Amino acid sequence: MPSRALHPGAWWAWALALAVAASRTTNPLLLGLIIAVAGFVVANRRSDAPWALAFRLYVYVGALIVASRVLFRILIGGDDGGHVLFALPRIPLAAGLSLFGPTSAEELLGGFYDGLRLATMVVCVGAANALANPKRLLKAVPGALYEVGTAVTVALTVAPQLVESVQRVRRARRLRAGRSRGLRAVKGIVVPVLEDAMDRSLRLAAAMDSRGYGRREYLGTRLRVLIAACVLAGLVGVCVGVYGVLDGTSSWLGVPLLAAGLVVAVAGFVLGGRRVRRTAYRPDPWRWPETLVVAAGVGACALLFATARIDAGRLFPSLSPLRWPEVSWVHAVSVLVAVLPAFVAPPVPEVVR
Repeated sequence: MPSRALHPGAWWAWALALAVAASRTTNPLLLGLIIAVAGFVVANRRSDAPWALAFRLYVYVGALIVASRVLFRILIGGDDGGHVLFALPRIPLAAGLSLFGPTSAEELLGGFYDGLRLATMVVCVGAANALANPKRLLKAVPGALYEVGTAVTVALTVAPQLVESVQRVRRARRLRAGRSRGLRAVKGIVVPVLEDAMDRSLRLAAAMDSRGYGRREYLGTRLRVLIAACVLAGLVGVCVGVYGVLDGTSSWLGVPLLAAGLVVAVAGFVLGGRRVRRTAYRPDPWRWPETLVVAAGVGACALLFATARIDAGRLFPSLSPLRWPEVSWVHAVSVLVAVLPAFVAPPVPEVVR
């Protein structure tokens, strides 16, 4: 298979589908399997570009999320009748609330399960950020979503650029025989990193200005009002439709209203795209490897949703009574489908330095 860069949209579709699958369970064994799948694909298909170095940062953020959820359960303790592990002095507050007190195993495991699910979703987003080129992703955004896509792309590149700046500053300090660890090193690293971030922002603004960013074509008042009305009505319809789907009490308030809202919102975005006229030099192709990557992520998510009725109890481990989490082989196979991009995606071309 010849080496080439995969379409960034395929990586984001695969990662978001994996994140949706992670939101479907609190089983720590399944969540750990999803993290392992994402890490394995990143290790085999990421490049040595700056944005590919941020995956470790997302893992650290996920670990911080898990620790904070567990600590929050200890802070807002309560006697739930479970297996008490230790007891801290209770500090009463207003309205019947209190800090600390007895901490049970059920509370700690509940915080750990919820934190691990959120951390897994963050790791999936980090995998997409490490695999997809944000500049090429911005080039593939339709004209109607160009402004939103630019803001999202700039936001997603903050973590990779921050990691690159920290590594460059630490490397320079080591070459000058400076301290690279400890509290004193932090002060010498933060200021150059902030200065580098400011310089990058100014260069980005100059590049966007030189390329004519913000140029608009004239549209009539009626057309502008129609675009705004379509977008606003479509987004309201989508919000109400999502609520109807989750609530499930009304037949017309769910899927029909959601579909109608999507159609109206898409129409508004298409009409709004007429204001932006831009061309793309050498657009990224969409070939069969991209389709296989998306199918792997969506297939894993769909299989996990479809097999949830077979053994739903193992997706959400019981806390009352307290039981050890178990994994069904059907759910494990559903998640392992998402590892296919490590083999079907083309290898990343090597960068000659």
